Amino acid sequence: QVQLVESGGGLVQTGGSLRLSCAASGRTFSSYGMGWFRQAPGKEREFVAAINWSGGSTYYTDSVKGRFTIARDNSKNMVYLQMNVLKPEDTAVYYCAAGKAGYLYTTGSWYDYWGQGTQVTVSS
Repeated sequence: QVQLVESGGGLVQTGGSLRLSCAASGRTFSSYGMGWFRQAPGKEREFVAAINWSGGSTYYTDSVKGRFTIARDNSKNMVYLQMNVLKPEDTAVYYCAAGKAGYLYTTGSWYDYWGQGTQVTVSS
């Protein structure tokens, strides 16, 4: 069992930056693939970024490429999402997810554990 707790969300102006953190419990964290998803009001949850178990591979949805960076620190059981040049359309609740398989996936159904989410609001 893995528990995930996100933090770092908040209100920021257009063009600003935030760093989201996801703290994971459990001794097998380093074997999990990790992902970030987001859900805006009235919209479906969408994939944002993913990283494989070692941190050697990452993948991003097109709308955040070049602006967001996903990283992990297996020694601290942490995953991060650095978000730069934020836009109003980035406003959403952001969720951290963990997948037992260890690979990076863009589909939510491949993930086994989810955090409670953290709100990111970008004002125009």
